[in-house]
Amino acid sequence: MAHSDPLKGEITVPGAKNSVLKLMAAALLADGVYELSNVPRIDDVDIMSELLTHLGLRIEKRDSLEPELDGQKLRIVNSGNISTVAPFEVVDRIRASVNVVGPLLGRFGEVDIALPGGDDFGGRPIDIHLRGLEAMGATFIFTDEGLIGRTTGLHGADIMLNFPSVGATENLIMAAVCAVGTTRIANAAREPEISDLCLMLRSMGADIQGDGTQQLVIQGVAQSSLQSTTHTVVSDRVQAATYMSAVAMCGGDIHVKGAVSGHMEMLISRFKDMGMKITPTTDGLQVCREGRLSAVDISTLPYPGIATDYKPLLVTMLAVSNGTGVVTENLYPGRFRYIEELRKFGADITIDGHHALVRGVENLIGAVVHAPDIRAGAALVVAGLAASGMTEIRDIHHIDRGYDDLVGRLARLGASISRVH
Repeated sequence: MAHSDPLKGEITVPGAKNSVLKLMAAALLADGVYELSNVPRIDDVDIMSELLTHLGLRIEKRDSLEPELDGQKLRIVNSGNISTVAPFEVVDRIRASVNVVGPLLGRFGEVDIALPGGDDFGGRPIDIHLRGLEAMGATFIFTDEGLIGRTTGLHGADIMLNFPSVGATENLIMAAVCAVGTTRIANAAREPEISDLCLMLRSMGADIQGDGTQQLVIQGVAQSSLQSTTHTVVSDRVQAATYMSAVAMCGGDIHVKGAVSGHMEMLISRFKDMGMKITPTTDGLQVCREGRLSAVDISTLPYPGIATDYKPLLVTMLAVSNGTGVVTENLYPGRFRYIEELRKFGADITIDGHHALVRGVENLIGAVVHAPDIRAGAALVVAGLAASGMTEIRDIHHIDRGYDDLVGRLARLGASISRVH
């Protein structure tokens, strides 16, 4: 990868990684044939497919007529012959595997699962999931292999989450769908991916109200009344932000088709504060940068605040901004592990606890760096586009877990980037 000229053209944002994996897990709740469209071609979808196949679902991939515009389609067949044992060798590879706990407990009353893997950014315990499920009548035992959950039948409960965890909210929703009675989840996560899951579950016959707010109300329905469905995956706001930050770093003017401004209001506001010009269109966002970026202070917060997934991109933008910005990580304590890689480009960044002090420099210089996780890996790609000279990024398997042809999409915008196998 070498320094790129200003980017121009149009790019289509694929479906969201943080949504599709949970939608796939929801297919455990009812027999039948499911059709998911706008599915991103990412490794995490393949790993989740492998896990769900182990559990008894049959999954087929189909390319759409216009794959660049529509992503791929997944056909998921649930014949009712489901195992409730999720093996370690698959679970260990993907954190979203924990989202099979809710539907398996809700429908079958039992689950035996290894503790999930995925990206490593410090402690992300699943105790919030378990406390909510225990309130609904589940019991759990930790073993050397993982976790065993049992219930003689879930019932509605009033649950107050001590943190608006996305994964816990999703698990509790799927468990509550066929629990007896009404479940109320207070301090629920409000992300667009939550609403996407609720939309699919409602089309299956679930009774859910309040998604997009901090108070969810799920009225349990008979499991026999749930049915399979078709659903289009919401577009990936983090991928959209990645292409927007590429323009921020390189300059240019691009149309990010499929980006939903309402899902990124706080981020767009901060981008504009830094000097970006962002205009909603009928089917996306027009994104432009002409002058040098201005430094701002940024704090990560639960939605609708600045997502922690955006932070590596923002730190990278601040690295070449005019001035000094302070970035505060309020969600995951270990999520500054990519800073050392950015320093290899010549970035001037100091870490103090959960704060990063970023002093903007005029130019980054090409370097050999390692991608530590999905989002930090993408940020290193964006840094490399703006750096003078050649950049080589290693461990790109992390990026493949969450990005659908990142290299090809950037190249089509005029970026000087290629993949070396």
